[in-house]
Amino acid sequence: MNTADLNGQNSVDSVHSVEKPLPNSKKAYVSGSLHEDILVPFREIALAPTKSFNGEIEVNEPVRVYDTSGPWGDPKFHGDVSQGLPPLRAKWIRDRDDVETITGRVVTPVDDGYLSMAHARHAQRGNGNSKFQASNAKETRSFKLENPNFARGKILRAKSHPVTQLYYARRGIITPEMEFIAIRENMGRESRRSEIPNPKSETNSKLKIRNSEDSFDTRHSTFGIARNDLCFAHAGESFGANIPDEITPDFVRSEVARGRAIIPANINHPES
Repeated sequence: MNTADLNGQNSVDSVHSVEKPLPNSKKAYVSGSLHEDILVPFREIALAPTKSFNGEIEVNEPVRVYDTSGPWGDPKFHGDVSQGLPPLRAKWIRDRDDVETITGRVVTPVDDGYLSMAHARHAQRGNGNSKFQASNAKETRSFKLENPNFARGKILRAKSHPVTQLYYARRGIITPEMEFIAIRENMGRESRRSEIPNPKSETNSKLKIRNSEDSFDTRHSTFGIARNDLCFAHAGESFGANIPDEITPDFVRSEVARGRAIIPANINHPES
């Protein structure tokens, strides 16, 4: 087997590996409230039960973490990697009604900084992957996942104003992308905080603390947590960063508007 075939086979094997489900976990989705069609993926990792010293078995709830695998790993998704990823944001982009379809043109050497076709071929002669090579160059390609029948999307452009997340943020518009980020970054904080009792409330004023040295930290939350509780976490040092207890869609919008966060959402890459 030559090097080209070996590289191609490795590429195919690496693609098939993402189709296998991860053990002891499953994909879970959280929907949006402002934009109900949002589905933010998480991965739920199952935990083994805890056996205490007295023999009692405590069932542990699964832990949710980031899931950055895209649609892969979802049992309902049967994709073909040679056809690219599904255009997740296509509807969000179209619903804003500020883009239009244009007819593209053939790429020329000038677009890539070359004076002529001869200059382009001379400069790219050695790397084996130039779009300006002769037709027989395809025989030397080592990447076997290229699909000549790949259906490319139509090219979009802005109608009358910028179509960046910065533009929307500075006009007070909370986009689906912003709510998506807020849900993902919260990692279920709101639901976890609601499960923690407030020691200052009347119902918990006589809350028994296991150790006399225990105290409650209320600097980072309206809910107090005993220091010997698994949910306890030190407030930490923000170093001047303005990070609230709950990451809301409007907080994401405000950070983008102030230039402290960037959402690189290209209208011609709705799969991102």
